[in-house]
Amino acid sequence: MNQPLVYHNYSRLVSSGEENDSLIGEFYGTYDLDANLSKGVGNNSFFSVSWHKNISTGSWIFSHRLTTSAKYPWLMLYLRADATEGFNGGYHYNGRGIMHKLPESPNFWVKLTLDIKHGGGSNSQFYLVDIGSCWKNNGEPCDGDVLTDVTRYSEMIINPATTSWCRPDNLVSCPPYHISPTGEIIYRNDTKHFPYSAYHLYCSPGNAKYFEKPYDICDPYSNPQAQELVQILPHPEWAIHGYPEKKGDGWIGDSRTWELDVGALSSRLYFYQDPGTKPARRIWSSINVGTEIYVSQAGETAEWTVSDFDVLVSGEATPKGKGSY
Repeated sequence: MNQPLVYHNYSRLVSSGEENDSLIGEFYGTYDLDANLSKGVGNNSFFSVSWHKNISTGSWIFSHRLTTSAKYPWLMLYLRADATEGFNGGYHYNGRGIMHKLPESPNFWVKLTLDIKHGGGSNSQFYLVDIGSCWKNNGEPCDGDVLTDVTRYSEMIINPATTSWCRPDNLVSCPPYHISPTGEIIYRNDTKHFPYSAYHLYCSPGNAKYFEKPYDICDPYSNPQAQELVQILPHPEWAIHGYPEKKGDGWIGDSRTWELDVGALSSRLYFYQDPGTKPARRIWSSINVGTEIYVSQAGETAEWTVSDFDVLVSGEATPKGKGSY
């Protein structure tokens, strides 16, 4: 896949009064290299991110648009906070992000206001929050060896059109077990108690040695190294941590400010690890909000705004006494 054409409207100062100065700016572009955006988007792919400051709250407001095309039906666009240095997301080289201290499970929260205008169609996997990290199957931190490093992702999908692939008749798409809020382990073959509808999809890292059958391997081509995905859906199991409780929560016409106990929820999720090894520290080097429009059948458009975006350290494992990263 080719790199996109990217255009930059540099940040500029605007003023509506002596005390109302602000900065506004924009990135936009297309993957269709023969497109002429001066004539409009047309049938081309398109993406844009613009920003301006909310004078009353001091928060930056980021407005996003993503459009797929016939040639580019699978695109993604996120507002992302990365580590200031070291590995982040699925990349085995140093990043240049904005988080000078990395959040670690279970002691961090994510706050944001999300307003979705257009969802991007039924194949839009819209992530209320997507966290990414990297550790080896023996629990050790990643070191750049793409044969043994594993990218780990957890993603909350809030598009109500997204169904649960994890079902009693399709255990291959479920994690081997679920951990309840009280710490109880519920195995996926326990059809009376396992919360199948809380999961969209689970897939295993391709370099694991001790798979629990049945298993499915994550896409080996999306990252330089193996990856593991835990994709979850709105459900009462996650609502205890501030996440959506049911389908439609936070979707189009339901703008909300979320305060998500991401640290606590992520500490409950199953991630593969070799038996008998020391549990990995779950330190997250990237936090995203946005959508992945997955192989759309026709051109689809998603539009949304994110504001009040912050990563917070929980001092006493409560919403009080938190400090920002």
